[in-house]
Amino acid sequence: MRTYCVFNRSKDTVVAAEVELAETAWRRLKGLLGRSEKEFAPGKGLWIYPSQGVHTFGMSYPIDVIYLDSAERVIRVCHRLAPSRIGPLKLRARSVIELPAGTLAQSRTSAGDALEIRRVETVEAEPGVMCAAAG
Repeated sequence: MRTYCVFNRSKDTVVAAEVELAETAWRRLKGLLGRSEKEFAPGKGLWIYPSQGVHTFGMSYPIDVIYLDSAERVIRVCHRLAPSRIGPLKLRARSVIELPAGTLAQSRTSAGDALEIRRVETVEAEPGVMCAAAG
């Protein structure tokens, strides 16, 4: 599975250093199902591409959600989306990132922010690239 680092360029902060990409139909459908809150620890995330919305059916803990456009700009955030809920559908969204609850507040990520999403292997290979200190 491909792993990415998400950096908030607008706030100069790491959002998550270990984000898995869910790009197949099965991985997008499965999402975080079967993962405990302990496994989905701070610093982790799931990038669902393509996607315009999420749900938390079958989950036992809340999550934070970032909706991104095609330029990786934040178009909407949801703080602590509770279990058994449907997040808003955003037709302009190209992808969403699911994060442990509290990540948005900690990283100060909000609508309008510009994010940078890079493969972890790329980050480790290029000195000075954002997220290098987070991995």
